[in-house]
Amino acid sequence: MPSISRSTSPPSIGVVIVTYRAREQLGRCLPPLLASPLRPRLLVVNSSSGDGTVERARELGAETWVVPRETFNHGATREAARRRLATDIVVMMTPDAHATSPAFLERLVAPVAEGRAAVAYARQIAAADADPIARFGRIFAFPETSEIRSAADWRDRGSAVHFCSNACAAWSQEALDEIGGFRPTLVSEETIAVVELLERGHRIAYVAEAEVVHSHPTSLLGDFRRQFDIGLTRRLFARQLLAHGTDEQRGLLYLRELTAYLLREAPALLPYAWLHTALRYAGYRLGRMGPCLPEGWRRRLSSQDFFWLEPPARRLAAGLPA
Repeated sequence: MPSISRSTSPPSIGVVIVTYRAREQLGRCLPPLLASPLRPRLLVVNSSSGDGTVERARELGAETWVVPRETFNHGATREAARRRLATDIVVMMTPDAHATSPAFLERLVAPVAEGRAAVAYARQIAAADADPIARFGRIFAFPETSEIRSAADWRDRGSAVHFCSNACAAWSQEALDEIGGFRPTLVSEETIAVVELLERGHRIAYVAEAEVVHSHPTSLLGDFRRQFDIGLTRRLFARQLLAHGTDEQRGLLYLRELTAYLLREAPALLPYAWLHTALRYAGYRLGRMGPCLPEGWRRRLSSQDFFWLEPPARRLAAGLPA
C-alpha cells in the first residue's frame, strides 16, 4: 500500500456538507460535528436553494459557499470544495446523514489518520420510520462488522469491493491529489475515486462503529430514475466501474436476501418489492444505453435535473456528448 505521509501533529479535518433545501436537516447534522474534539472546519455548500439553508448554517457556526445550481456537479463541486478547505483529511457528507454518537467523527477518520486506508466510510442505518425495503437496503449495504479492503479482494468479491458512499466518507487529501481528485460526473463520484485509489494500491475502510442515520423512502419512479443515473454513469466510466465484476452479481444477491428478509418481516410486501427491484433494474439497463438516447430522453429519465443545466463542456468532461 502506498504510504500516506503524516506529521507528528494531528491531521487537520474538514467536513463538506453538500446541500439543497436543507435548512431543517442542518439542526441534526451539524451539532455532532461542531461538538467533536477534532474541531473540524465545516463547509456547507449550497446550490442556490434560497430556502434559508445558508443562513441556518452560518447561525450554527459553519462556513458557507453558494454555487449556482446550473454549475453544480456531484464530482466537480466536491472537488472544488475539498480544495477550498485544504485540510489533511476531508469528510464528505449530505445533510440528511445524522451521527448517532458524538464520537462518530473520530471513529470515521481514524483509519485515514493512522494511514491504514485512503478512504473510510460510515455505517448507515435506516431512520426509525423507514419502510421495510429501505431498512433492508441499509442492512444489505452496511453490515455490522468493519473491514479494510484492497484490490486483491476484487478476485473473490467483485464490485462489492469498491462500494462507498459519500453520504458520509472520510478521504485522504494526499491520496485524492494522487488520482486528480473527484471527476465531473452525473453520480457515483466516490465509487470512481475508490476504484482509482485501489488500482494504485491504496485501501478502503468500512467503519461500522461510525454510524449515521441515513435512508430514503422507497419509490417506484424515484428509484427507477436513480438507477438510470447509476447505469448511465457505469457506461460513461466503464473502465473504472465495470472492469472489476458486474453489478448484476451483486443485484442477484440483493434480491435473494431481500426476499428472505421480507418473508420473515413483511411477507405482504413481496409483490411490491419484486416490482420495485424489477423497475430499478430496468432503469439501470436503460441508463447503460443512455449515451445512445436523445438528450431530451436522458433529461426526463434522470433524477439529477441540475446536471442537464450544466454547460456542454462540463457534460463533455463527464463523458456525454454536448
